[in-house]
Amino acid sequence: SNQRRRMVRRSRAALRTIAIVPTLCTLGNLLCGFTAIFFASRPPQQDLPWGWTPLTFAAILIFVGMFLDGVDGRIARLMRSMSDLGEQLDSMADMVTFGVAPAFIAVQLIGVQTPFVGSQRADHIFDRIALVFAGIYVACAALRLARFNLEVKDSERPQMANHLSFSGLPSPGAAGTVVGLALLHQHFLAQYDANHVLVRTAAVVMVTITLLTALAMVSPLQYLHIVNRYMRRRAPFNTVVTAVVILLLLFIIDHQITLATAFVIYALSAPTLWIWRLWRK
Repeated sequence: SNQRRRMVRRSRAALRTIAIVPTLCTLGNLLCGFTAIFFASRPPQQDLPWGWTPLTFAAILIFVGMFLDGVDGRIARLMRSMSDLGEQLDSMADMVTFGVAPAFIAVQLIGVQTPFVGSQRADHIFDRIALVFAGIYVACAALRLARFNLEVKDSERPQMANHLSFSGLPSPGAAGTVVGLALLHQHFLAQYDANHVLVRTAAVVMVTITLLTALAMVSPLQYLHIVNRYMRRRAPFNTVVTAVVILLLLFIIDHQITLATAFVIYALSAPTLWIWRLWRK
């Protein structure tokens, strides 16, 4: 009937309109990555609100991008507006926010000057190593995202919305590990001189973590999909309330330590489980 056709047309028009929402979330993720790079390039002494350093703002923007990356796909599935364009756009946004931006933040945190082409005063072996490791991180993030796109298109795998593990450390997990430690650095060590023993030790740790997370992204290690594995199940009401209260208390008391610890534990979970299985055998 004419009335039914009008209702169908109205419904299709509504879906086309709603499809803008996940696209805006994806673009928001992309812009978070771009703005994080912008803030990370600012002078460390720049006067910013709340006494935060530019690197603190950059790190927070990566976590905001992570949140937007988590909701855009779910909104698209909820509104039945998934598309190939959305998938490609999501990968490009992730490459900037979880690939390029964390590597740039790590380089800026360490204070790399101009290795390879700079003057003798500005060209240090440590800076060369840091820049090379940051480049490896960017390359591994690109490879990880490309592999994930192929896994999505693989017809033999179940729907990606229902899978329970990742092959290799997901790029948001790698970015969260690097940026979480950068946020922790700015919280505790920003006031120290660059030559302080703690700052120099933190720089070595940061370079090492950047390389290890890069290799973890392209490794065959199986990382749990936390949301699909645990958060979609039913649980007793008291258990849910207790978990939420504990997480909120940890975040309110010291969100820098909570974020850094959570992502480091996740990054170490698969290698630890792999070593445990080898030991048991």
